[in-house]
Amino acid sequence: MKGILFLEPVFKEKIWGGSGLRSQFDYEIPSNSTGECWGISGHENGTNIVANGVFKGKTLRQLWNENRELFNHEPGEEFPLLVKIIDAQDDLSVQVHPDDEYAKKHEGYALGKTECWYILDHEPGAKLVLGHHANSRDELTKMVDAERWGELFRDVPVQKGDFYYVPSGTVHAIGKGIMILEIQQSSDITYRFYDYGRTDDRGNPRELHIDDSIACSMVPHKDALPEQNEWTNGDLMIKKLIEENYFTVYRWDIAGEASYKVDQYLLMSVVDGQGEIIVEGVIHKLEKGQHFIVPSTVDSFTIRGKMTMTVSHTTK
Repeated sequence: MKGILFLEPVFKEKIWGGSGLRSQFDYEIPSNSTGECWGISGHENGTNIVANGVFKGKTLRQLWNENRELFNHEPGEEFPLLVKIIDAQDDLSVQVHPDDEYAKKHEGYALGKTECWYILDHEPGAKLVLGHHANSRDELTKMVDAERWGELFRDVPVQKGDFYYVPSGTVHAIGKGIMILEIQQSSDITYRFYDYGRTDDRGNPRELHIDDSIACSMVPHKDALPEQNEWTNGDLMIKKLIEENYFTVYRWDIAGEASYKVDQYLLMSVVDGQGEIIVEGVIHKLEKGQHFIVPSTVDSFTIRGKMTMTVSHTTK
């Protein structure tokens, strides 16, 4: 199979969601409280359906299990990465994710959750929570017990185009008015530290996971500052945003035409602009909001147009 795999997005309604995924990307969202678009996912809680070609109608989860040749015959029970767009119309809970060892021991799931964020848009003054001010786990526990949230959490202002690496153990929250593209390990395990006293649609407080949150947190917090570099390929500017154990992520800016030789499968999302991708002489139109996979069975492709894309793959 020499073609690329376009995927139908999966949408998740959230207490903090809105309608930005419709206005920004023209997605057909289920409601005005839609918080997430899972653009590339093989996770059991929301796997994409292939929208084109010989595998049309199959799920990405099925392809991972039955057609591993599309993915470099990479080992592993789970499709390893998940790409989503998050529309935060309100603050997300302050949370932390476990590493692989903790997830396997306490949740029976093979993958923890290390992630990264590319800021697509934001309202003026929008902020993230990224890290905390406690110097020891004992101090962290005491500050949590005393509900000293304002002193504990560390706010970070954002700008469009910013990139953040959020390894497991990082206390974090996406703030109101921020839209991001997130690339993460394919895990849905979240431990909530704090949720602003919010209740669900039945008036019940949302569940918190204080003990797990404290146990998983990096103490003291250290900012992760990945080394970045960039280069050109024809009319394509490639910027490597991060290369770490689970994923390598790039920003591609094309203004014209470029060819690319494939050596492993690529997860690609168009975050701005429009253009085309040509594979084996077949031209596919590309527009903002599309997510697709170039499988490892493709030898090379050409892209043209004026677009910004995020491109990711597992790290060899």
